[in-house]
Amino acid sequence: MQETETKQRLHLVMGGRVKDPRTMEFQDPEGIHVVGVFSNYDAAVEAWRANAQRTVDDAEMRYVVVHIHRLLTPKE
Repeated sequence: MQETETKQRLHLVMGGRVKDPRTMEFQDPEGIHVVGVFSNYDAAVEAWRANAQRTVDDAEMRYVVVHIHRLLTPKE
């Protein structure tokens, strides 16, 4: 039987206030806003965009998409 399903690619969307807008060092790592885990990149980008646009006027707020699937299976 041929595999027809695509592999799950988990993505985490998170954000918070950074110490310097040029870096990814968060001021309060324990207070990071975890938006959620998404099963595909498109859904993660949609959630990231909504949160990033909500805080667009605050240069110290940063939201990111983390490719969890790359951490879980780095050789793929």
